[in-house]
Amino acid sequence: MSGPLDGRLALVTGVHGNLGPVWVEALSGAGATVVGIDAAAGAERLAALEIADITDRSALAAACERIFAAHGVPHVLVNNAGVDQPPVTGARSGASVEDVDLDGFRRVLEVNLAGTFAVCQVAGGAMAAQGRGSIINIGSMYASLTPDPALYDHMRPPFLKPPAYGASKAGLVHLTRYLAKLWGPQGVRVNALSPGGVLGGQDEEFLAKFTARTPLRRLAEASDLTGPLLFLASDASRYMTGQDLRIDGGFSA
Repeated sequence: MSGPLDGRLALVTGVHGNLGPVWVEALSGAGATVVGIDAAAGAERLAALEIADITDRSALAAACERIFAAHGVPHVLVNNAGVDQPPVTGARSGASVEDVDLDGFRRVLEVNLAGTFAVCQVAGGAMAAQGRGSIINIGSMYASLTPDPALYDHMRPPFLKPPAYGASKAGLVHLTRYLAKLWGPQGVRVNALSPGGVLGGQDEEFLAKFTARTPLRRLAEASDLTGPLLFLASDASRYMTGQDLRIDGGFSA
């Protein structure tokens, strides 16, 4: 049975992150050959895995060169690699904005924004040279919304949603639009996919607060994200570029 991505190569960064395996399974299930880049080794459903830190431009370029030589230039690029501090139990730091570590702030921007830009330079540039492809940057609803401190004020020790995370994702959405205009004439579409809250070990009080503010009254499950990803990756969205597709259960409505 044929799939919408049969015969296409998909490159996913951060394949061992929380959502990396979700994207890999979805793309593979749709018929794509999937290759990955991650800072660490691991077992995934991949045709190849290259170990590289996306903030290391030379290591990233070498990893992509090996992928291109073995498998060709990707038709789909999913920029998933990123860092965040989720509100889960355990030690937390930076409970007030005055206490936020500046080096940590810079690191989030370096990985989530500068690292994604580097991947776009190397892999996206090669896709533009081929005259085709879809780039999907994984954003967040916090690219356009500010976290509500009341969602976290019950947590002990105190938790502050890191300010760098939303700032990095807002920059990523702007970068998405920039590259969409730049590479559109060369046949490359660039969109962002921005999930809202995704189930993953949150405490009951947080879940109650969050779902009360969400029209669909729940957080997303992984399966809620795969359809939108495949829409952006496939020809179903062939006239869509420069957009931020929010999958947030109506939280931002």
